[in-house]
Amino acid sequence: MIPLKDDNPRLAFPLVNTLLIVANIVVFLHQIFLPENETRMFIEEYGAIPGLIAGGSHYSTLLTSMFLHGGILHILGNLLYLFIFGDNVEGLMGSARYFVFYILCGMGAALSHIWSDPHSSLPMVGASGAISGVLGAYMISYPKARVLVLLPIFFYISTFRVPALVVLGLWFLNQLLSGFLRAEDGMGGVAWFAHIGGFVIGLVLVKLFARRPRRERLTYD
Repeated sequence: MIPLKDDNPRLAFPLVNTLLIVANIVVFLHQIFLPENETRMFIEEYGAIPGLIAGGSHYSTLLTSMFLHGGILHILGNLLYLFIFGDNVEGLMGSARYFVFYILCGMGAALSHIWSDPHSSLPMVGASGAISGVLGAYMISYPKARVLVLLPIFFYISTFRVPALVVLGLWFLNQLLSGFLRAEDGMGGVAWFAHIGGFVIGLVLVKLFARRPRRERLTYD
């Protein structure tokens, strides 16, 4: 299922969420316009390399890696989820709290990945971990909010609305299954445990950071 939009009204203009989206786009544009050899150096310098961090250095990359991406599909997928779900979480927390929450989720997600593969020399990049925290916060705060999703079935494409609890619950289940299957077969490429860790951190921290009454518009079929 690919989410397209939600039916949950904003409580205020999502300033921080918008700035985070812009920052990710700006860094990505800078990254793709670098010469190929400089792109590799850029990612190695600012991506989070588990072996280095576990060895006691390069801690700053826990932050900088959140704004790097591995390709156009990677950043588009991440920013789609952030655009759909981040505005309501920011409205729930307020802009300053939301920014701190986002950063903590992202750094915690990176540490989750490092815990799962502490000797890896591959740079981890992407906002997925931080956005996973946003998804966890959204799911627990607005479980009944309707999300319009696109579902391709062979050659047929359908759209329908389902509760956020279903959309994000299935998303998290997929991360869990993928993460543990990867751990058993040794395949890499996606930091599944960053997604899992970020989501769990979002679930845990949302009540601490929320400052406004939860509000959702419910739509029944």
